[in-house]
Amino acid sequence: MNQTMIDDDSHYAAFVEAFIRGRLDLDEAQDRERLLRAAHQQELRLYRFKRKTLPRVSQVLGTLKGLQPRDLLDIGSGRGTFLWPFLETFDGVPVTSVEVDPIRLRDLQAVSKGGVHRLAVWDADVQADDLGENSYDVTTALEVIEHLPNPSAAIRNLVRATRRFVVASVPSKPDDNPEHLHFFPADQFEQMWLAAGAERVDCSYVQGHLIAVIKIA
Repeated sequence: MNQTMIDDDSHYAAFVEAFIRGRLDLDEAQDRERLLRAAHQQELRLYRFKRKTLPRVSQVLGTLKGLQPRDLLDIGSGRGTFLWPFLETFDGVPVTSVEVDPIRLRDLQAVSKGGVHRLAVWDADVQADDLGENSYDVTTALEVIEHLPNPSAAIRNLVRATRRFVVASVPSKPDDNPEHLHFFPADQFEQMWLAAGAERVDCSYVQGHLIAVIKIA
């Protein structure tokens, strides 16, 4: 890792610092240079915090600016491709991140522990675990549902847990990714949400992705 390459222009530097503090149990008073030196010594990988602009993420952020969520449930936060820009753009909005991969879960928890206290991280299966009823103002499920063995159960759970809107994205055409268990044409995807109790579904497309804005109530 080249320490000189970690700055606010190249990375989500505030979240880099929180991650390092959380993973290494370091004091919040440590400055960036010392944190980066400690990360280098421990061979922490910081690439997941690199800034990149994906069209689908930009479109979802634009949609959320219109919805103005009071709080957010993010399903399958993964490496933070959407989560970091959301946290930066929507300063002060509490986020609950749901993740099942143990390494990604650990790293998300480190960011929370290291100072991003409005980020809560939960190890949960959206297909089976109780997410509560009307517990979250807005929910995002981006590039997640096509991976799930039981997408209908997940959709029912998300509709139940969300008060106003779910924003979900899936691939817009079949591909050869072995981790993609399903392909959802727009009409099928819409019907799955309506069958689960959603009021309305509006679909749009951006560079290989279908983005659905689902009105719950």
